[in-house]
Amino acid sequence: MTLHARIGEVTERIVKRSYDDRQRYMEHTAKQAEKGPRRSRLACGNLAHGFAACGVSDKAALKGDVVPNLAIITAYNDMLSAHQPFERFPDLIREAARDVGAVAQVAGGVPAMCDGVTQGQTGMELSLFSRDVIAMSAAVGLSHDMFDAAVFLGVCDKIVPGLLIAALSFGHLPAVFVPAGPMTSGITNDEKAKTRQLYAEGKIGRKELLESESASYHGPGTCTFYGTANSNQMLMEIMGLHLPGSSFVNPNTPLRDALTREAAKRALALTATGNEYTPIAEVINEKAVVNGVVGLNATGGSTNHTMHLIAMAKAAGIRLTWDDFSDLSDVTPLVARVYPNGMADVNQFHAAGGMGYLISTLLDEGLLHEDVKTVWGSGLSGYKVEPKIDADGTVKWQPIPGDSADESVLRPASNPFQATGGLQVLKGNLGRSVIKISAVKADRHIIEAPAIVFHSQEAMQDAFKAGQLDKDFVAVIRFQGPKANGMPELHKLTPALGVLQDRGRMVALVTDGRMSGASGKVPAAIHVTPEAADGGPIAKVKTGDIVRLDATTGTLEVLVDAAEWDAREIVTADLSDNEWGIGRDLFTSFRRAVGRAEEGASVFG
Repeated sequence: MTLHARIGEVTERIVKRSYDDRQRYMEHTAKQAEKGPRRSRLACGNLAHGFAACGVSDKAALKGDVVPNLAIITAYNDMLSAHQPFERFPDLIREAARDVGAVAQVAGGVPAMCDGVTQGQTGMELSLFSRDVIAMSAAVGLSHDMFDAAVFLGVCDKIVPGLLIAALSFGHLPAVFVPAGPMTSGITNDEKAKTRQLYAEGKIGRKELLESESASYHGPGTCTFYGTANSNQMLMEIMGLHLPGSSFVNPNTPLRDALTREAAKRALALTATGNEYTPIAEVINEKAVVNGVVGLNATGGSTNHTMHLIAMAKAAGIRLTWDDFSDLSDVTPLVARVYPNGMADVNQFHAAGGMGYLISTLLDEGLLHEDVKTVWGSGLSGYKVEPKIDADGTVKWQPIPGDSADESVLRPASNPFQATGGLQVLKGNLGRSVIKISAVKADRHIIEAPAIVFHSQEAMQDAFKAGQLDKDFVAVIRFQGPKANGMPELHKLTPALGVLQDRGRMVALVTDGRMSGASGKVPAAIHVTPEAADGGPIAKVKTGDIVRLDATTGTLEVLVDAAEWDAREIVTADLSDNEWGIGRDLFTSFRRAVGRAEEGASVFG
């Protein structure tokens, strides 16, 4: 199928825009690349420290400067369900490396925090910054220069973007990303959402709510809704960094273990010591980034990636913008309905055909670049397969079936749920923001109502509980951007706003904060930039101002006379309480240095 003209146009303008930065990045990468094991240039004392704790056979192999050494960067901890399965992975990877005459070492661990635990809590103010901490932590692990390739073990929201930023800073090394997979399905997402709304209305208590949440989040693996964590997995596969079909295989299964071993072997096959040298710098290029944005739109993925993908692309010398997201969304059909864009979970998505079917149908319609490098050693057509396990415990890949197994969950791109991806940029006198409307009903795409201004999500929740919000309004939650308090997700507002919308009220959210990968049925203009703490116009809004959010024209405006609007002063807020407690005092320099949401909200400049 011929590549869609818009896909080609957007890719070409990204190439032109990025030319100088990309050239510089590739030149730096080339200087780092060299034939032979990386450790061969280390002094004897350096090398001795590097393998001092190894077993006899691994030490002998590393002394010989013949075999490749594989770095394992892991986000393992046993508190978080998504990362607990990684406890076993290093042994599987070391075993696989020895099978092919190589060595694998855990090069370093990175922090992995869970937005599900910190949602609505003080710790959430560290969440976005943890991405850049993870990138730096992984870089420390790789800085010993003992390694010829790396595997990255991570799943959730900021972990995978941070790991990819680090991997790209070591662009001369091959890199394979290794997922842990989603937990098995618990209660339905519809039941979970209804229980949350009942609790928000005070119709059930904490005991009933906790029972519901525990039935949903109940075992090892990532959460099964399609938030940022599972959007990460989709991205790593469609951008060619996973083995085909590996994103959504459940943890602690024979197939999951076999895929982990194969990922290690594949990473070792890509080193400069062999004939298939494929550094990650050559995998992640402009075409791969565009494929990622298309995949995000086609599946109704996380709005967090309107920041993360920009930061990841920048690490590869690629300049991606919100306008690129929006223009690609205009021609990318929505082909998946996975909660919060539907009632299915990722296990149902995987059973319906999963990533193999998604990639296949998008390629068939000319919506993806096929001619990309991948860790699988093929173009993207090599991902039109699914993995199965043989009787001997090895993996074999077979072509995916021609049809979706469940078109209520996954459809062909020629017959989508809607013609566009639903991710848009909004512009107006409030600045720029993004909105995801794939889960928002058409009669809610335009909201015009009086503003009610809050400086915290707790203040809005208090007003809701006090019965003050049973009316049409636009909640303006400001001083929630990265400079103000680290840009926490405001997902705790969803139940209250959902209750009001279900009552027939016309409600919307406008914020310089985040609304997470779980952005749902309530229209939400998020990531407003410039943020209030950066002098953005959102700091001019007064309660009672009429705000118009129009997702059909891509506008976000306060309907105030232009002269009056220009004359208004910027409101400030006392943010001193955001500067201490739960580790926030350690991130003062991050809040000062962080860039705008539209630029990736990164501290790396």
